[in-house]
Amino acid sequence: SVFAICDGRNALYLAPAQDHKRIFDGDKGPNTGGMGAYAPAPLVTGAVMNRVDREIIRPLLEAMVLEGTPYRGCLYAGLMIKGEEARVVEFNCRFGDPETQAVLPLLGEDLYQLLAAAAAGGLESYSPELQLKQKKGAACCVVMASGGYPGAYKKGRIISGLAELTGADNSQDLYIFHAGTGNDDCGRTVTTGGRVLGITGTGSTIAEAIERAYQGVAGIDFEQSYFRKDIGFRAIKTT
Repeated sequence: SVFAICDGRNALYLAPAQDHKRIFDGDKGPNTGGMGAYAPAPLVTGAVMNRVDREIIRPLLEAMVLEGTPYRGCLYAGLMIKGEEARVVEFNCRFGDPETQAVLPLLGEDLYQLLAAAAAGGLESYSPELQLKQKKGAACCVVMASGGYPGAYKKGRIISGLAELTGADNSQDLYIFHAGTGNDDCGRTVTTGGRVLGITGTGSTIAEAIERAYQGVAGIDFEQSYFRKDIGFRAIKTT
């Protein structure tokens, strides 16, 4: 997945990410909304990104200008990559889930300022080099889901461990993203959906990021929780 922040004519790129759609380890079972992701994806080399920019994103932006509908915002390109060749599977005019949970912790810019510049058509003024600052290292997001997802599942399971993981000691390398959560009548955090939480860990390497994410997962509990145990396995094989 490649996310391009566009101002109508120019594009700035966030770190490329790889998600895991299948419900079971080893990419088996039915598709889901996404069971985890990591960034940057080693498969997307500098050469691949140059081709994506030159052959996919820029021609699309130029065509939309010619049609009188310049695009400003986040353009999400879902790609199939073989070697240095990229082919488009889909475009979305939004960020992607759960890839964004792995990409944004690596952004070395103020997200609001970046999006405001894109909305105003001013990315060249915002970044004359047309290149975003990225933090060093990697990030991995593991999705904790309700047992039974993507099929039928029960709601209202009490979630424990969140307060302990959101302290200052974890603020620099662990992020908890709420998805299918809510509060019950007693004010307790409970499950309300299939994909419940996204736990993102960061580190100097993808292996460290994966380890940190699963440390976070181990600290959270709710009845019949489910998560894949192999998020990031492709990156480990590549590196």
